[in-house]
Amino acid sequence: METIMEAVHLMESKKSDEAIALLEDYLPVADEEERFTIAELFVQWGFLQEASQILEELLQQYPHEGEIKVMLADIYIELEADEKAIELLNNIHETDESYLEALIQLADLYQAQGLFEVAEQKLLTAKQLNPTEPIIDFALGELLFSTGDYLKAITYYQKVIGVTKEVANVSVPGRLAESYAAIGEYEEALKIYQDVEHEDSDTLFKYGLTAHQAGRSDIAIKAWEHVVEIDPYYHTVYYQLAKAYEEEELPNEAYTTAKKGLQVDEFNKELFFYAGTLAHQLNENTDSEKWMRQAIALDPDYKEAILSLIEIFKEKNQYADIIDLIEEVKTTGANDPLYEWELARAYNETESYKNALNHYQEAYNSLNKDSEFLKEYAYFLTEEGRIAEALPIFRAYLQYQPEDYEVEEFYNRLDEETDR
Repeated sequence: METIMEAVHLMESKKSDEAIALLEDYLPVADEEERFTIAELFVQWGFLQEASQILEELLQQYPHEGEIKVMLADIYIELEADEKAIELLNNIHETDESYLEALIQLADLYQAQGLFEVAEQKLLTAKQLNPTEPIIDFALGELLFSTGDYLKAITYYQKVIGVTKEVANVSVPGRLAESYAAIGEYEEALKIYQDVEHEDSDTLFKYGLTAHQAGRSDIAIKAWEHVVEIDPYYHTVYYQLAKAYEEEELPNEAYTTAKKGLQVDEFNKELFFYAGTLAHQLNENTDSEKWMRQAIALDPDYKEAILSLIEIFKEKNQYADIIDLIEEVKTTGANDPLYEWELARAYNETESYKNALNHYQEAYNSLNKDSEFLKEYAYFLTEEGRIAEALPIFRAYLQYQPEDYEVEEFYNRLDEETDR
């Protein structure tokens, strides 16, 4: 062991090449115990291929040794050789001391492969062997949580929470609260969250979400404000916090929060659009247009933002801007019958009737069952003197809106005049 200790000291002195060379030179004369120790050191230092080679040789000498198989399987997993790890772990006999650990490892591997039922079966077998082991209960809780079986997950998390509040850096109360929230038990989830120390931004953010779902916007706002304080780069929080402010009728705070969010998340189209919406509410029309244009620049087919910006342009009678906007997004390949309809309207307002007609006709191909469109298109055709084309459009409209007596009367009068 003196040589091994010397190698450890070399590694501690940042002389890794010398440490590895010393151990590799020593391996041919090392006994089985020393070789296993060297393999452990190689794993610890990140030399996985070297460690696997030693362990594979030891396994040939001791083919039934479960401890070697478990350690080698760990290495295979790190090297992304999951099938080799599974084969190895499945060869550990149930009488072996390492069998329980092998079952838990197998469950992880099968879960990663999406074989959730197999993973659960391995964990239930492990639980039969050791009914009170919290790691097994936690693993079952995590598996069921990942598959959306929150009610069953709660049962296992509750068993763990009586023993420990944290497993593998995961907050068990946090998971329990998330599970209750997922099944709509927001009040219960909120109670659990209120007993959890909220030191990390993830837990705080989820606490805020649960409070918001429970109708406690005051708690949600405080939680999310704290997230911004401790982690200004936690992108997701800004949209939620801004929404909560708006719901509490604090539009200025909502807008300020959205703008802060855009400083740290400049590719969030939803936040740009929301900032534009808030700016419009506050009559900041120049900024509103700017934010919405940036949202559209990120996603040229962002229909909600495009249609909202069109409405803003309509309020200011900026029909030329509507035409420019839609023609621009269409050059990117973004197409929608609503864009054609809005182009038709804009061209009509600018008295470019031929263009308006072209776009009404284009929109009609997709919107021929939309009663509002049919009515508008029919009246446009009438105004353009295209009565013969307008009549069947009116008839189609009245099939969808038979109680619109005003349009019916207009249609009948038009029809009679045509027959004269």
